[in-house]
Amino acid sequence: MAKRLYRSETDKIIGGVCGGIAEYLNIDSVIIRVLFILALISEGFGLMLYIILWVVLPTKENIDKDPEEVIQKNTEEIKKNVVKATKGIRKEVKSDTKKK
Repeated sequence: MAKRLYRSETDKIIGGVCGGIAEYLNIDSVIIRVLFILALISEGFGLMLYIILWVVLPTKENIDKDPEEVIQKNTEEIKKNVVKATKGIRKEVKSDTKKK
């Protein structure tokens, strides 16, 4: 069976993109994460590339599903993470303003 690229469901910090690439290349995921950070800092395209890969790469569980279904599921996952992150930021801002 051919090797397939997918997002990791176990080695993930944000979306599992770096973990999936590392599994595919059989290297440590920290190396991939550092490369994405360097791409973000140096040229600024690291974040856009990560988001695109997060949208289009299936998880291992969804690897055989229709690409449109994968994109829809991944987009919903991203939305949930953004909502969760913004709620956390709002709580931090509220707690900081109460301290002043």
